[in-house]
Amino acid sequence: MEHELGVSDAANRRLSTLARHLEVKTIESSENAGLYASMTSGFDGNSNSVFSHVVKAPEDPILGVTVAYNKDPSPVKLNLGVGAYRTEEGKPLVLNVVRRAEQQLINDRSRVKEYLPITGLAEFNKLSAKLMFGEDSPALRENRVTTVQCLSGTGSLRVGGEFLAKHYHERTIYIPQPTWGNHPKIFTLAGLSVKTYRYYDPATRGLHFHGLLEDLGSAPSGAIVLLHACAHNPTGVDPTIQQWEKIRQLMRSKGLLPFFDSAYQGFASGSLDTDAKPVRMFVADGGECLLAQSYAKNMGLYGERVGALSIVCKTADVASKVESQLKLVIRPMFSNPPIHGASIVATILRDRNLFGEWTVELKAMADRIISMRQKLFDALRTRGTPGDWSHIIKQIGMFTFTGLNEEQVTFMTKEYHIYMTSDGRISMAGLSSKTIPHLADAMHAAVTRVS
Repeated sequence: MEHELGVSDAANRRLSTLARHLEVKTIESSENAGLYASMTSGFDGNSNSVFSHVVKAPEDPILGVTVAYNKDPSPVKLNLGVGAYRTEEGKPLVLNVVRRAEQQLINDRSRVKEYLPITGLAEFNKLSAKLMFGEDSPALRENRVTTVQCLSGTGSLRVGGEFLAKHYHERTIYIPQPTWGNHPKIFTLAGLSVKTYRYYDPATRGLHFHGLLEDLGSAPSGAIVLLHACAHNPTGVDPTIQQWEKIRQLMRSKGLLPFFDSAYQGFASGSLDTDAKPVRMFVADGGECLLAQSYAKNMGLYGERVGALSIVCKTADVASKVESQLKLVIRPMFSNPPIHGASIVATILRDRNLFGEWTVELKAMADRIISMRQKLFDALRTRGTPGDWSHIIKQIGMFTFTGLNEEQVTFMTKEYHIYMTSDGRISMAGLSSKTIPHLADAMHAAVTRVS
């Protein structure tokens, strides 16, 4: 009983002390209320925010399509804006070979989550360069290539752009007109001056080859030229091998520096080697070039952000120096790249069985897109849609530049709930046999009812 009283007394004393403490705080609070109010008055409410001058930015023209699509409650809505592969059922696809590789990584209890070096996973870099340049590449054999892991294709372009802005004598880069909407932003922010060269001919819905040669021919000696390695985005129009050879000869004769963006190796034709031919032609002549590489599309690793930047140099000594400077670009940008996605890629590329399985799945994706092209072309022809739509089956890769104008695109979105970028680019990978009739109806209506 005494013990219980002792506990009760102690508790009462603590409560009494707490009450006195609160009284003092209450008095202090009332005395200082005016002071605190004056100190915080400048931050009271949104209207007085130090960021109140910031204007709301427009949605990204490509990613904004998905934002609008997600808000649409229509059951027949169709998103053909963002470049991500979908199955025949309209679902995102994780390749079986990717799941197998991931399972191997999970089962390996010796794996740790330590930082990678600044240049990334060495095995990933080595295998990525071999995949693009070929196993028998003299440039690789002579150690004239430096490869660093970056944040997918976008990060590879940015790192390459910043390196060139710091260490290359000509700070002008020529990009095709049109091109991926992020290209001019990436290179401008990297410190380069962006100019364009003619690429797409709206009249033929094909390559403006004469204009391309003319514009590159008048570019200053030493200028950088961005080239889409295959499956040009957004047009789906690629030069022939003979045209690539003329482009190579012109660029080398003028000392223009090629910067390849390879986002679709194997995804365009279904063959990794076929899609790498233009790059290999430029490397085979002994000249220098840059290459941004992405595994978003061809391995379906969109969210893993796996890519590489390779710079082909004249000598191994120069390549070593270039790599040392690339580290100085990467370190303050993202310090070092993530490990998981690169480990998936390295696991697949090093294993003959997994590599073989990947090529089969890759060709299946490419073939499905090619079949969607044919089915859309046939559907438009069946409907008697005015115009020549043969460009749909002539173009290659994930995208088709339909030739529809902005008013027609707006009409299709409003009346048929079909979402695409305002330039008329559609992602063939977002189509299926079930949705093609709906798209063909919309295109037919747009062409016949909207000028």
